[in-house]
Amino acid sequence: MLDRFKAYIINERLFKKDDQILLAVSGGIDSVVMTELFDLAGLKFVIAHCNFGLRGKESDEDELFVKELAQKKKVGIFIKRFEPEKYSADQKISIQMAARKLRIDWFEDLINESGFSYYATAHQLDDQIETFFINFFRGTGISGLHGILSKQGNLIHPLLFAYRKEIEGFAKSNNLNYREDSSNLKTDYTRNKIRHKLIPVIKEINPGYAEIISKNISWLRQAEKIYRQQVQNISDKVLIKDKEAIKISISKLFELQPVETYLFELISPFYFNYSDVQDIINSLDSTSGKQFFSSTHRIIKDREYLLIEETGKKDNTIKPEYYISTNDSFINHPAKLRISRFIKPVNFVPLKETSIAFLDEDKLKFPLKIRKWKTGDYFYPFGMNKKKLLSDFFIDNKFTIPEKEKTWIITSGNQIVWIVGYRIDNRYRITQRTQRVFRIELVD
Repeated sequence: MLDRFKAYIINERLFKKDDQILLAVSGGIDSVVMTELFDLAGLKFVIAHCNFGLRGKESDEDELFVKELAQKKKVGIFIKRFEPEKYSADQKISIQMAARKLRIDWFEDLINESGFSYYATAHQLDDQIETFFINFFRGTGISGLHGILSKQGNLIHPLLFAYRKEIEGFAKSNNLNYREDSSNLKTDYTRNKIRHKLIPVIKEINPGYAEIISKNISWLRQAEKIYRQQVQNISDKVLIKDKEAIKISISKLFELQPVETYLFELISPFYFNYSDVQDIINSLDSTSGKQFFSSTHRIIKDREYLLIEETGKKDNTIKPEYYISTNDSFINHPAKLRISRFIKPVNFVPLKETSIAFLDEDKLKFPLKIRKWKTGDYFYPFGMNKKKLLSDFFIDNKFTIPEKEKTWIITSGNQIVWIVGYRIDNRYRITQRTQRVFRIELVD
């Protein structure tokens, strides 16, 4: 098994011999065997152990066991205790997902802070098969059916050449001690249900199921490479990226068949799932403005495009306000504004640039206020003596939802004097009677 382990590392190009690897060791049989193989192969490694405290005394005993293992192997060890139940409640995700997220984030931090080349987990071929079925039932598409990859970013899986029975045989022949996780015997979790209920039935139907499924996973992985090439070609034609948002052309999207599959592949990197796809497609014939949300992004149905934006953790209930006083010459926030004042020259003609506002200073009431627009706001567009709702101005000028949300207005008292970067109010324009000019320039 040691020779196969070494060969697998070389064939899969997991890491170089001089690289130092962070081993994720729970104390179970798989991680203990992985540690032993690294030791026998003379590879550089340290151990990392997560104590989630989900099994009380058992979890503390696991931690002690891993400490003793590190001492025995004379390697460094990192230990961290987590509160996955609290994180689960805060993030509104399952405890299993919470534990996984906490573990991965910690390993990534250790990689970045301590200079390790990679971190390794002890998943083996039976885990691969179980993951295949988990993803199959979740409906993750072809990307989920390729199973666990041998290498993904900083993460490597050096035991994906061996089945559980081989690992058990190696542990027995080498007299390895390890911890039994009592939760593995329960069927509360999806993986355990597959392991203890589904797999035995499949094995009864075909005792050689493991090798057959492993081959199928390998074929699916190769097919996915071809599939991905086509998706990337389409993505390059349909996705438009600019500084405001990522756009999907609706007209070009409808040229694709099957549209559902292509749309899923285009939006799944932004954490949208297949159930979102049909809802989005059903909205394409409706009016603009409908929004769809994933955990990290939103999609806005606009006139000609689907706009994809990162949502972050903005508090949309807060409507900040900023001010321009009579002494200000430059404003940094919320937009960069250069401000100047001067006596109007004879025959002065304001520049016709939307990034500059020339206003009659004697009509202004200071401090001027900078704020977001709100329902009911209106102004008198430059050149017009009739008021217009801002919402109608946005529609007439084909503002997208993100553009409306990012637009600032400047007011004098309760009156709008400038839609920043777009149009001034006609009441504050420069006239023959104007004596003093107040100039505001939007700086990129």
